Amino acid sequence: MTTFAHPYLPLTPQQRQEMLQAISVSDPEELFSDIPPAYRNPPLNLPPPLAEMDLRRELEALASENIVPGPYACFLGAGAYRRFIPSAVKALAGRGEFLTSYTPYQPEVSQGTLQATYEFQSMVCLLTGMEVANAGVYDGATALAEAVLMACRVTGRTRIALLDTLNPRYREVVETYTLPQGLTVDTVPASAPSVDGQTACLVVQWPNFFGYLEDLEALAPLAHAHGALLVVSADPLACALFKPPGHYGADIVTGECQGLGVPLSFGGPYVGLFACRERYLRQMPGRVVGRTVDAQGRTGYVLTLQTREQHIRRERATSNICTAEALIATGVAMYLALMGKQGLRKVAELVWHKAHYTARLLGAIPGYRLPFSGVFFQEFVLQCPIAPAETNRRLLQRRIIGGLDISALVPNGMLVCVTEMNTRQEIEAFARALAEVAQQAPLRHKG
Repeated sequence: MTTFAHPYLPLTPQQRQEMLQAISVSDPEELFSDIPPAYRNPPLNLPPPLAEMDLRRELEALASENIVPGPYACFLGAGAYRRFIPSAVKALAGRGEFLTSYTPYQPEVSQGTLQATYEFQSMVCLLTGMEVANAGVYDGATALAEAVLMACRVTGRTRIALLDTLNPRYREVVETYTLPQGLTVDTVPASAPSVDGQTACLVVQWPNFFGYLEDLEALAPLAHAHGALLVVSADPLACALFKPPGHYGADIVTGECQGLGVPLSFGGPYVGLFACRERYLRQMPGRVVGRTVDAQGRTGYVLTLQTREQHIRRERATSNICTAEALIATGVAMYLALMGKQGLRKVAELVWHKAHYTARLLGAIPGYRLPFSGVFFQEFVLQCPIAPAETNRRLLQRRIIGGLDISALVPNGMLVCVTEMNTRQEIEAFARALAEVAQQAPLRHKG
């Protein structure tokens, strides 16, 4: 085996030999004996190298094959949203002090990173109406799964009730997290949720997967009457327009922060928010940054309330989420600071009005209808006269990215999303295109 000098693992040949002797191996090649020889170092058959200019041209040609918002009008959401991001967010978050920093175990050299994270936590609390928040976790789905595990630790119970209006992908992540721990996940109807004395938590998405607001005012006392926690997976932008989950008595609030200054990026990286009541702080996963004073009375920021075992010893950890999407969270904090309270509310108001204008236009097209009633924010369900997959194919021909096909949940259902980035011209072109699609096919609904 060829030995390469490694910039971060400077082992000497003698040290490598000692390691091999410790596991009774004489040659590193033996470590790969389970791999058939033909597959260990197969020929790569790479094309010949290109000059930088030619390589750039080839990559640009490949990238141009992607269908992306901007060149195409986009009405696709379902958890990842195209939003306006001030140029300052990337410029500031991309500074080397933030971009290359590592876990701030040494506060004396990490005050900038720690303060940025503290501000992120503070703004999460303000948005959600909760008392404490952590430094963020991987994304909205894993944040919700961690909240479920935390609720089981707090209550000592093993059953979880998920409303059937929860994002199916979030449900899958919750099931993945809970299965190895022997926890039971029940899906209950949002119209008549059932909770009993064995339920650790009632899990609600707000707005729900279909875009509509659940009645938190009724769900919180239902959960609490049986000793269960109310766990809410919330859209943080909706919290800027409506009373937040904390106002209704939620015990744990999670959410996806992608819509707060984070580009779509083909699915990530994103950052999940996690907030709870202060009395549950010791059971909260992830990292927490606190504010204190040093020996000279100056304000300082430190990781707090967790021993380092939380991050390096699985068997002693409250959670095995042992990192944070700190750079993404820093960008979110910068976005929120730049937008301010009034700016964020203005964005939410634009989203609300544009989504409702779109719904009125689409619901009036012959062959289409809005099957659900209630209050929605930026997304709503549209039933189409033909399969949404075919509808979307025809929309792409008109340079429009349609909504998510949810036919498995709603017959011929399309989940339509409208953000502040959608212009009136795009919305009206979308309506005209759907009318044309309807005229090309029999007006019928499946189911």
